Amino acid sequence: MTPPEVPVTGPQGRGAGSAPAVSVCASPRVEVLRQRADFLRAASARRQGAPGFLLQARPRKPDEPVAPDLIRVGFTCSKKVGNAVARNRAKRRLREVARLVLPGAGRPGWDYVLVGRPGATAERDFAAMLDDLRRALTEVHSDKPRKPRPEPVPPKGPRRGRG
Repeated sequence: MTPPEVPVTGPQGRGAGSAPAVSVCASPRVEVLRQRADFLRAASARRQGAPGFLLQARPRKPDEPVAPDLIRVGFTCSKKVGNAVARNRAKRRLREVARLVLPGAGRPGWDYVLVGRPGATAERDFAAMLDDLRRALTEVHSDKPRKPRPEPVPPKGPRRGRG
């Protein structure tokens, strides 16, 4: 009696000569924002609050030297979120939420910044954060009119004292 034939597998465990089990989809590429100027431009554009974070978003102008089919995203947490360990944990959660949601719900040609909230980003249920980002993206991309931001109040009179 001969032993049953064992299939030959390649180094990744698939059959020799078979196609890799990786799907190549036409979803938009997501890149991380690193320049401070990009964060500042996003901060002065549209924003949408969510229980776990604040979403800032802006459409890029056609003359910017960035591929138009690219989605860019940045992450930030202030010291109000906590010490370095807490801020890094919050940013890791924001990165994972963006990785799962932005390729499907984000728009190419847009920059997004996710800002962590003190006491909420690190503790909020992960599934709820996914829903928060989907909802915030829907609101940001809707064409309903937005309330203008209040203008900063100028000082009332000349400053007194030294200086």
